[in-house]
Amino acid sequence: MTEHLPVAVLGARGRMGAEAVRAIEAAPDLELVAALGSSDPLDSLVSAGAGVVVDLTVPAATFDNVAFAVGHGMHAVVGTTGWTAERLERLRSLLAATPATGVLIAPNFALGSVLASAFAATAARYFESVEIVELHHPDKVDAPSGTAVRTAQLMAAARAAAGVADAPDATREQVDGARGARIDGIPVHSVRLRGLTAHQEVLLGGPGEQLTIRHDSFDRASFMPGVLLGIRSVADHPGLTVGLDGYLDLQAGGNR
Repeated sequence: MTEHLPVAVLGARGRMGAEAVRAIEAAPDLELVAALGSSDPLDSLVSAGAGVVVDLTVPAATFDNVAFAVGHGMHAVVGTTGWTAERLERLRSLLAATPATGVLIAPNFALGSVLASAFAATAARYFESVEIVELHHPDKVDAPSGTAVRTAQLMAAARAAAGVADAPDATREQVDGARGARIDGIPVHSVRLRGLTAHQEVLLGGPGEQLTIRHDSFDRASFMPGVLLGIRSVADHPGLTVGLDGYLDLQAGGNR
């Protein structure tokens, strides 16, 4: 008889959480042992025998949720935003006490989005100008999106490693915010519009040409293959992994 991996979902009554519950219940190798709302006690994760906890709650709760899971030897797959550098360092300290435990924090679970960010980081070394436009529904509480921040950080790191100069910009007078937020020197523009789900464009420009890398999620179902990948892989990656790209072989098909 095939052994099923016991999984719990936190934030199960939200839109992402409800989608995750359906995906886990439909997976032949997984067993949903708990589906908790924001007010449900975390102790039930222990009694349910959860091996992996999926956190899809809110920024104010996510650190305590993950700390509870790590403290009880449970792996965690996290899609909630609000992970500052200080919080990540605190989590690394907690994980040091349980070296076999894995935590994945993913700004985006859509595989196409993860690949688009990786492609953008590769391309950023070769273009003089780079900017990001992210577009989401108006119920999203953070701006820029975690995906845009992650993409900008990857691009900036690639440009710095290649010795690429800052993008030219002669702007001297502007309305506050007109040139977007600056994430590691890269302008990021946020759009909040009814009818959108989750979308991002990376614009790269050089003399006489422009490259646009765009990804669109039209439904939250697009995130579920990445959630399931995280659940199935997190035990094989002890410690903290930020970004689902850490679980993907993005070198495949490269130079041989």
